[in-house]
This record gives sequence, structure tokens and C-alpha cells, in this order.
Amino acid sequence: MSKGFTPSAATPAVITANDLRMGHCVWMQDGGWTSDPREAQLYEDEAIAEIALLEAIAQGNIVVGPYLAEARRGADGRPEPTHFREAFRRRGPSNYFHGKQADLEASNV
Repeated sequence: MSKGFTPSAATPAVITANDLRMGHCVWMQDGGWTSDPREAQLYEDEAIAEIALLEAIAQGNIVVGPYLAEARRGADGRPEPTHFREAFRRRGPSNYFHGKQADLEASNV
């Protein structure tokens, strides 16, 4: 498995990658990819996660660098990052204030 852990009920995972055309972070969901990490499919079974990761890798015309990232089920049942790298990635590019950062700031006002 990727990243040195095995998805399970105790340590679920999401599949994340970068959009091939735009470069932004995306997360695998049932039926495709989403830019909202809260909409990602949460994998708690190693075999299902492995198959899904192989499907993601096969989508090289859509995404680049898919991998399993450890996550946890939040209070609302949606995935939340467990590692600072994934929390950082979900905010979007950090080189200037635009896109996701601007949208998040506007929604927090």
C-alpha cells in the first residue's frame, strides 16, 4: 500500500492526486474526482482501497500522482485530514491569495 499504512476502520484513507490540466488538488469520489476533500470517498478496506488506487492510476489522462492519504471520519461523517501535509494541500496554492483561499476567506466573513 501507499504511504506505509493499510486502510482500515481504525485508519481510513482517501485517494488524492493533482488535476492534470489545472494542477490543483483533487480527491477521488464515487463516480469521479472532486475539488472538495469533504466529498471524497473514505476507504476503510485495504482491498477496495487498492482497487480504487489502481483505477485512479489508470486515469493518467485526468490526474497525476494519485496516492492514498490517511484520513479520519469527522463528526459529520465526512473525511478530515490527519496529517498537516493533507490539511495544507486542501487549502490550495499558497504562493498568492486567490482561488480557494479567497473563497474560504469570503465564506468565513
